[in-house]
Amino acid sequence: MDIRHPIPGNGGDWAVKFGEIWNSQISQVRDTFGAGIEDIKMPDTYPTDVPIVYVQRSKILEVLKYFKESVGFEYGFLADITATDESGSPRFEVAYQLFSHSRLCRIRIKVRVPEGEAIPSAVSLWKGADWAEREVFDMFGITFSGHPNLRRILMDERWVGHPLRKDYPIRGYQIFTDSQAVDPERLK
Repeated sequence: MDIRHPIPGNGGDWAVKFGEIWNSQISQVRDTFGAGIEDIKMPDTYPTDVPIVYVQRSKILEVLKYFKESVGFEYGFLADITATDESGSPRFEVAYQLFSHSRLCRIRIKVRVPEGEAIPSAVSLWKGADWAEREVFDMFGITFSGHPNLRRILMDERWVGHPLRKDYPIRGYQIFTDSQAVDPERLK
């Protein structure tokens, strides 16, 4: 099987079903943001189920807002935020999975983030980004500037390191013999 063979989704061949919409949107985004768009991977030329739009870190909030609010886009639902450790430079890729209820299609926005640098928080666009960004912070150590409460969400606050980084030891156990102390301020 050729790796460029269309990947069937649960709704059939999405490249055929949404190709015209995606091509129009990608053209508009390129015209609007120019050099702010670093790269675009389409399902017909790259092994992916939806288009992937790589955005400069400084433009990520503008592009996300454009995808959310512009006529003909309306990607109003932030389905997920996740990340990958690429072990290169820049080290991380943060991925935003967007869904349009009006067009019933998806798109993926990615931004490359060097280790130790922050990315703007999307909480101002989607309140639901709060927990997803905290999870990315907890698992990868990627910080989101402007986040209202960036702290661990899955791991004990005493945990050292970020378990989904490639350099984290596979058997990196940390055993705590007592429970984490409760901060009285958080109970108010």
